[in-house]
Amino acid sequence: MRTDYCGELSPADVGREVKLAGWVNRRRDFGTLTFVDLRDRTGIAQLVFSKGEREVHTLNREDVIAVTGTVARRSEGNVNPGMKTGAIEVHVNALTVLNRSKTPPFLVEGDGSDATEETRLRFRYVDLRRERLQRSLELRHRVFKSTRDFFSDNGFLEIETPFLTKSTPEGARDFLVPSRLTPGSFYALPQSPQLFKQLFMIGGIDRYFQIVKCFRDEDLRADRQPEFTQLDLEISFPNDKEDVLVILEGAMAHVFRETLGVELDRPFPRVTYTEAISRYGTDKPDLRFGMEICDISEVVANSEFRVFREAIGNGGKVAGILAAGCSSYPRSKIDRLQEIAVSAGAKGMIWLKVEEEVSSPIAKFLSEGELASIREAFSARAGDLILLLAGQGIERPLGELPLAQELGDRR
Repeated sequence: MRTDYCGELSPADVGREVKLAGWVNRRRDFGTLTFVDLRDRTGIAQLVFSKGEREVHTLNREDVIAVTGTVARRSEGNVNPGMKTGAIEVHVNALTVLNRSKTPPFLVEGDGSDATEETRLRFRYVDLRRERLQRSLELRHRVFKSTRDFFSDNGFLEIETPFLTKSTPEGARDFLVPSRLTPGSFYALPQSPQLFKQLFMIGGIDRYFQIVKCFRDEDLRADRQPEFTQLDLEISFPNDKEDVLVILEGAMAHVFRETLGVELDRPFPRVTYTEAISRYGTDKPDLRFGMEICDISEVVANSEFRVFREAIGNGGKVAGILAAGCSSYPRSKIDRLQEIAVSAGAKGMIWLKVEEEVSSPIAKFLSEGELASIREAFSARAGDLILLLAGQGIERPLGELPLAQELGDRR
C-alpha cells in the first residue's frame, strides 16, 4: 500500500512513482487543479489532482486515503521554504479513500489550546496526531533506546520483574488487585522493583537495569503520579559511590548526545545534601533559576524590628531569596507565597519591593543603612522582590517558594 513516507520525499525523488498513505490535512480547489496536503507521522506532502479525479472534491479533513503518483519539482514561484517537502509535489494518478472522517472536534495543526483537556482526552486518537505529541513520543522512544544501549554496552542485564506481587512496606499505599484463585486475597502492584533487584544481586547477576512501570496510590502532585516510569538499576561490589555516579553521569551524557546532539560537561556539579538544604532549602534544587538562600542575620542583628532581633537571639537566623523582576507581584500573589511558607513551617514572611527605593511593611523599622545593606547582600536591582523568613529551620519553607513563583509565572 505504501512505498514512502510523506515527510521523507525530496528533490532526489523527482520522476519516481511513489505510493503514499495518511490523513488529509487540507484541501484547496483551484479550478482544473486540486491540491491536498497529505499528512503522516513524518510530515506533509502536497498532492496535485487534475480535474479528471472527481472523488478528490469530496475529501474532508482527517479522511484517510492512499494515493499513487509521480514526484515532481514545484515551479519556482510555488516553492515553500518553510515546509520540509516544500520543493516537491506528487502528481496523483490513483486515489483510494480508505476511511471517511467525521468533522474533527479540534484542528490537528494546533497546539492543544483550542480544546479543553477533557475534550482532548476523549478524542485522544485525534490529539495524538498533533506534531508536538508525535515528536514527544518519538523523543521518548529515542531516550529509552539510547538508555538501553548504554547500559547494555556497560555490562548491565535488562531483566523484567513481576507486576503482580506481594505487598511490601514502601513510601505510599499499594494498588491492590483481587485474586480470582484465592478469594479474599490480593496482589499488589509494585511501588518499585526494590526487593527483586536485591534478589538479583544475591543471585550473582552483578549488574541489572530496567525501564519499569511503578504504581503508588497517593495524591497527585507536580512530581507524583499514580503510575509512572522509572530507570531502575543495581550494581554489585562497587568500589565506592563514585563508581555509581560515573555510571549515571555517563548514561545522561550518552542520552543527550544520541537524542539531542548535546555534549554534557563531566563530572556534573555536585553538592552534598547539607549544602543543598543550606543553599536552596531543598534536596532537588533547580539550578537554572538560582535563588540561593541569603543569610542577612548580621545585617539586621541590631535592628529595631523585634521579630528579627528575637529570632537571632533565640539561635535562629534571618534569611531569604531574591525573586528577580517580581516587584510587580500583586498583594494577592505575595499573600499566596506567605501561605505556602507558613504551611511549610514558617511563622510568617516579610517582603521588600526594590524600586528606586525599597518599600516594605517593615521599612519604618529599618534604617536607611540596613535597607541598603539588605539590598547589597541580595545584589538586588530595581524591579526585584526580596522574600525573608526569620527563625529556626527556615530553609525548607524558603525552598518551597521558588517553585511556587515559577508555577505562578507559567499560569
